[in-house]
Amino acid sequence: MATDVAALATGEHRTTEHAPRPRTRSAGSRIALLIGAFAFLFPFYYMIIGSLQKEPDSSPAGAFPDPSNLSLHNYAAIDSAISLGRSLVNSGIFTGGVIICTTVFGLLAGYALARLHFRGRGSTFALVLLVQVVPFQLLLIPLYVLIVRDYGLADSYLGMILPFAINTSAVFIFRQFFLQLPAAMFEAARIDGAGELQILFRIALPLCKPALMSVVLLSFTGPWNEFLWPFLVTKRQDMQPLAVSLANYISTVASAAANPFGAILAGACVLAAPAVALYLVFQSRFNSTDIDSATKG
Repeated sequence: MATDVAALATGEHRTTEHAPRPRTRSAGSRIALLIGAFAFLFPFYYMIIGSLQKEPDSSPAGAFPDPSNLSLHNYAAIDSAISLGRSLVNSGIFTGGVIICTTVFGLLAGYALARLHFRGRGSTFALVLLVQVVPFQLLLIPLYVLIVRDYGLADSYLGMILPFAINTSAVFIFRQFFLQLPAAMFEAARIDGAGELQILFRIALPLCKPALMSVVLLSFTGPWNEFLWPFLVTKRQDMQPLAVSLANYISTVASAAANPFGAILAGACVLAAPAVALYLVFQSRFNSTDIDSATKG
């Protein structure tokens, strides 16, 4: 009895000794996460600080500059060199056109591959997956000959948008999402006399908001940061997106600028701002949709 009491007391003592360890591990994991977050965010912080410095300082001390050395002079300098407003409009039209085309075509193709039964559906989906393997750079020469020489769409928004109008990744995302929806829901709509387009836009589309948001973000980051294709298609400065304008500034004008380092970082901040803002706005909407409620009643 005394031994049991002693063992119980010892066990309680050991439990008391081991109790703080989960807290220690939790604190260690938090510290590791904070270090990782700092390492990830520091380049963005340094980019913003560098874009605000009147006198460039590339040393480690430049990460903590004197407040008197901060101004918006670099933004005015890059704006006067490449016209930030016009470049942003070009990037917005290019990206917006790609998003609209990618979403519409991806939605239609994804629904057809998921819910329509036709001969060759499996082969068509295999072809979609095969296209993802082909690098875009491999298609640059035939695309350039087709769009610029045959169609005459150089220095035009349509010429920039067409190669990105259909995104096989968007088709894949929509197909996989529509396959997860209950088949009874579609069959009930067909029994009630609804057509396929009615089923798509009135039943399936309201349920696929997570997939829709994913496709929009996926379609945004690609063309917004795209450089190579717009650089080949556009020769006029007033038609070039911001990424191309910044590259031309770095290769031609930056060497003669008073503070090229700060001006380049200012342009990089402007280029990154819309993507960051879009993510912050839509990050809370990536929630799974309760598709079971659609089949109740």
